[in-house]
Amino acid sequence: MSKSKKSIIEVRGAAITIVSQKEQDFISLTDIARFKSADRFDDLIRNWLRNRNTVEFLGVWERLNNPSFNPVEFDGIRIQAGLNSFTLTPKQWIEKTGAVGIVSSAGRYGGTYAHKDIAFEFASWISVEFRLYLIKEFQRLKEDENRRLSLAWNLNRTLSKLNYRIHTDAVKAPLIPSEVTPAQAAITYASEADLLNVALFGHTARQWRDANPKLEGNVRDYAGIEQLIVLANMEGHER
Repeated sequence: MSKSKKSIIEVRGAAITIVSQKEQDFISLTDIARFKSADRFDDLIRNWLRNRNTVEFLGVWERLNNPSFNPVEFDGIRIQAGLNSFTLTPKQWIEKTGAVGIVSSAGRYGGTYAHKDIAFEFASWISVEFRLYLIKEFQRLKEDENRRLSLAWNLNRTLSKLNYRIHTDAVKAPLIPSEVTPAQAAITYASEADLLNVALFGHTARQWRDANPKLEGNVRDYAGIEQLIVLANMEGHER
């Protein structure tokens, strides 16, 4: 799973890996299965997949979340599910139906991951108690991440305000005569600020707002710490 963020939580003494990708969280079924049986974890996942209730659940989830899901192949699997001769691996499920809720990769660092909705269902099949602890630790992880994001956003906004004060002070003396009105001065400030925006971010403040209508604040509020430091240096040189 490329370009993803990996986190590990501890649930009842077991290390459970969580991969966040494109605002979606995938939890390691392999790690959950190891909690139940360190030697037979692959068999546990396959046994869970061959269960008729599991197949029904996965089919509903894919229909709700995956427009490319193959209903014809799914119907064939659903008919066979529960029979003594029926077998199903994560790879077969993905290849036959085009499923996106489960991801499986081979190799030393591979394993089977599932969207959190599906992973919680698998955890319940392993142990209802384990599922509840897993949900609790997962929620704690998300709350910690949200707090860190909020702190980082507030820090960036504070630095942005300080940088803008440096910038307006730098522009005021050499470029704005005393007889200029406040409205005219604001235009000058904005024009000079956009020169720096284009140099550092590649677009003006207006272009950023048009491209991000749902975000609060301005382009500088979402700049990284390194960008804000560079911005402060650039603005300081305008003095």
